[in-house]
Amino acid sequence: MTASNSQHIGLQGSEQQERYGTERLKTPGHVSLLFLGGAKRVSIARMFKEAAAARGLECDITGYELDTRCALSIEGVIAPGLRWRDAHLLPHISSVVDCRAVDIIIPFVDPAVGVAADYISNGSLSPVFAPVAQGDMARMMFDKVAAAQFFEAHDIPVPATWHTGDPVGRLIAKPRYGSASKGIVLIDNESELTRLLRSGADDYLIQERIDNRIEITVDCYVGTRDGVPACISPRIRLEVAGGEVVRTVTIDEPDVIELTRKVLRETGLRGAVTVQLIRDRENKRLMVMEINPRLGGGVVASVHAGADIPGLIIDDMLGAPLMQQLPEPDVYTARYLADVAYKLNESCPKK
Repeated sequence: MTASNSQHIGLQGSEQQERYGTERLKTPGHVSLLFLGGAKRVSIARMFKEAAAARGLECDITGYELDTRCALSIEGVIAPGLRWRDAHLLPHISSVVDCRAVDIIIPFVDPAVGVAADYISNGSLSPVFAPVAQGDMARMMFDKVAAAQFFEAHDIPVPATWHTGDPVGRLIAKPRYGSASKGIVLIDNESELTRLLRSGADDYLIQERIDNRIEITVDCYVGTRDGVPACISPRIRLEVAGGEVVRTVTIDEPDVIELTRKVLRETGLRGAVTVQLIRDRENKRLMVMEINPRLGGGVVASVHAGADIPGLIIDDMLGAPLMQQLPEPDVYTARYLADVAYKLNESCPKK
């Protein structure tokens, strides 16, 4: 599917106007958000509240989680949820949407993106806005093999993909449908490659391995109505734990922004998009690692740098013009640990 005919989440143009009418908020003066898989997203919840307040709105946060005793409960209400593959998931989420008068759904983990996409495309469920893409393009981004083939076909630079008969150098094998750096296999010789191929080569994307690299994340927001990027905020991943960044610094590098614009243009993705790049330190080559059609775990760094992505999401839902965001470079952000205490058998945190 090409960028021009791919579908996007949410209704566009007059259809969106018809569905939401003149009062797009279900509760006047309040914007209500439902976080899917955002159990740890305390900082971004607070940023959504600040963005809402700047627009004269109160903000309610609801989390949808299997375990109601999670950190997000200090910023909102946690609704007991079902598993992503549960047959009753969408109707159950719809009941939460009704109960909490939810206006916007925000997915924070890969499986939740498809759930949000399926939800808003189902006209029988309570209407909401979700800043994520739907259709073949979004699904392709969760298939690393298909995504790499798309990038190569559209002249988007990626690490060279290994094919049968190619010489064996330093390789990396990524689970085809994996996430958060889980299940990655490093390959240094032919015997290690042979062992992996015996277990099922189709289950992996095998590419050249670039050990001496700089990892760059670009937090983007593309208007769901006009497809225009309102925010492109690159940052270097300085330290990662459990697949998520814990130390990062924003940068201003023209070739990073140029490549990101090409990725957004060729894929046609809208809403929140996180582009993962790598730069080979030895030859400065810049390449795409993967694209996540959702908010990244480290997006708070870009918000601290001046990219009001929470505000863009609220404005997009309201149908307001999206102001171009110009984040500052050299803003360093470090994640820290904090604790939330509960009394056993109670879901509310102890004050």
